[in-house]
Amino acid sequence: MPEHDIAGLLARIADSLERLAPPPAPMTDFGSTDAFVWHADTADLEPIAKVNRLDIKLLQGIDRQRDTLYENTLRFAQGLPANNALLWGARGTGKSSLVKAVHGDIAQDQPGRLALVEIHREDVPTLPKLLGFLRQSQRRTILFCDDLSFDGGDASYKSLKAVLEGGIEGRPENVIFYATSNRRHLMPRDMIENERSTAINPSEAVDEKVSLSDRFGLWLGFHNSDQDTYFAMIEGYVRHFDLDIAETQWRAEAIEWSVTRGARSGRVAWQYIQDLAGRLGKRIG
Repeated sequence: MPEHDIAGLLARIADSLERLAPPPAPMTDFGSTDAFVWHADTADLEPIAKVNRLDIKLLQGIDRQRDTLYENTLRFAQGLPANNALLWGARGTGKSSLVKAVHGDIAQDQPGRLALVEIHREDVPTLPKLLGFLRQSQRRTILFCDDLSFDGGDASYKSLKAVLEGGIEGRPENVIFYATSNRRHLMPRDMIENERSTAINPSEAVDEKVSLSDRFGLWLGFHNSDQDTYFAMIEGYVRHFDLDIAETQWRAEAIEWSVTRGARSGRVAWQYIQDLAGRLGKRIG
């Protein structure tokens, strides 16, 4: 077939494919609200009109963590230097609740100044694309990843490490990264030990893994609550939602509730309150 015929055929094929391809999804107006979820498959931000969060005043037993994260976030919202934060520790101890509560409190005091964007763990490899958009927007943004961790064979931690600090462009000045994890170093101990035992230079291999958590300038540890703190959480909820129940009754029920779940934590306390409010016919949403 002559060369000019081939070129014409390829041009017609390209035109046909272009007509068949769906148009690119329009990017959401980033100023439309204060909270978004990143969808990597469509490269778009979904606005969240109502964030699932608690009032910051209801978070009990994490006063130091609350104050530290609040001050760091407030400085960032004001355009001052601030650190990426890793909130690590036991499940259900208020890590993600604190991030959302801090953002909500500051966003309420300073409307439109601070955005919260959640990125799912499996979408971490698309961080550069998301950061490219956030860099252009110039809006102060908390980029939040809940339950962040990495297992053996997962190399996406390298892209996160570069994005946080080590890349050529680095983290945009208007973006800060907050993550929660059950692991202090974001990786299981056996994964780190395996690197130490099989590497030519064990110390360098381990440093490569552990250095990811070093990119977070702020480490906040969370632990299971003692009984007094657990009771304080529930008492705060009972008062806030005006639940009609005697203290002796809710204390007895709360103890039984925690025993059946094998833990005392903010999550367990909230689950008990949900059950209690339902039994009392009281809406708390």
